Amino acid sequence: QVQLVQSGGGLVQAGGSLRLSCVAAGRTFSNYVVAWFRQAPGKEREFVAGINQSGGSTSYKDSVKGRFTISRDNAKNTVYLHMNSLKPEDTAVYYCALDASLLIWSGENKYDYWGQGTQVTVSS
Repeated sequence: QVQLVQSGGGLVQAGGSLRLSCVAAGRTFSNYVVAWFRQAPGKEREFVAGINQSGGSTSYKDSVKGRFTISRDNAKNTVYLHMNSLKPEDTAVYYCALDASLLIWSGENKYDYWGQGTQVTVSS
């Protein structure tokens, strides 16, 4: 079993920045692909970004490319999502998730462990 604890998020004006963190406990963190998903009110949960076990490969949703950066520190069992140039449409609850596959999947059903979610609100 893996426990994921998220932190960060909050309220920010458009154009601002936030950093989300996700700390894992319970299994060898470096064995897992990690992804960030988000769910806006009335919408389905969607893939935002993912990173492979070594951190050498990443994947992003098109609308966040160039603005968001996913990174990980395996020594600290932590993954980060740095969000810059935030837009009101980035407003959502953000979730981190772990998957033991070798590929970065965008489908949420591939992920076995989930964080508790953290609210990000971007005001215009």
